[in-house]
Amino acid sequence: MELNPFHLSLPGQFRVAVVLSTYNQPLWLTKCLWGYVEQSFDDFEILIADDGSGPETKGVVRDFQEQSGLSIRHIWQPDEGFRKCRILNKAIMETDADYLIFSDGDCIPRMDFVGNHVRHARPGYFLSGGYLKLNENVSGLITRKDVVNQRPFSARWLMKHGMSFSHKYMKLVRNPAFTGFMNRVTTTRTTWNGHNVSGWKSDLLKVNGYNESMNYGGLDRELGERLVNAGLKGQQIRYYAICVHLDHARPYKTRDALNKNMARRLSVKSDKLTWTPDGILKDGGKKQGKSS
Repeated sequence: MELNPFHLSLPGQFRVAVVLSTYNQPLWLTKCLWGYVEQSFDDFEILIADDGSGPETKGVVRDFQEQSGLSIRHIWQPDEGFRKCRILNKAIMETDADYLIFSDGDCIPRMDFVGNHVRHARPGYFLSGGYLKLNENVSGLITRKDVVNQRPFSARWLMKHGMSFSHKYMKLVRNPAFTGFMNRVTTTRTTWNGHNVSGWKSDLLKVNGYNESMNYGGLDRELGERLVNAGLKGQQIRYYAICVHLDHARPYKTRDALNKNMARRLSVKSDKLTWTPDGILKDGGKKQGKSS
């Protein structure tokens, strides 16, 4: 695979931001941000895209702003139901970074997470990373020291604390030859996933960002499908850029929303849509390519 000429030892070639979505999960957000403190590549800012969390989340963000050394901005909107797409679009427009990495505030990144997104970034592509779901017990017991020592990314440690053996632990292997081979041969589709994906801000603007009419279920993939229609290609880095996903309930998940979102995605694919009128620019904004 052709690598980007920008090397990790040459920060500043392009500006990088990490966009983290969150909603009323202050403990999980804390564990997530511990992971960003430990990143081997540290030339990035973080935008917390907050869909209406209460004061406890604000306190978590403030503490990290004051004590962690991370460059963090808190992008907040009132709680008026599930409006993840709206707050993500707002975060996109709040940063002047050239390259955006998207994840969730309930995902802890491995220490090479940001660096691997930066290492493999190249024009004309978006990058699709991998994640490993943790159970409720392991999610709860992870400590600051565990993250410092990268224990949540050890298959042995996970199984010692109650996780069952899984072939998915292969994602945690850090051997360059193995991970490179697995990224080439994986049959997993390259999609735009909210928990671990990255792309150029200019490409997101070309398709008008996220579709704000969409609720939970496929909203991220719909954006990726419009990017593909606009000529972008997806690059698989699921064995390079890894995060672990903390367990939580999803009360906002409904069958009606899933069906509506699937219908929208089918339309995007069949009609080769690139632009959403319910994105960053609303009706009346300049459209590029086919529109829904």
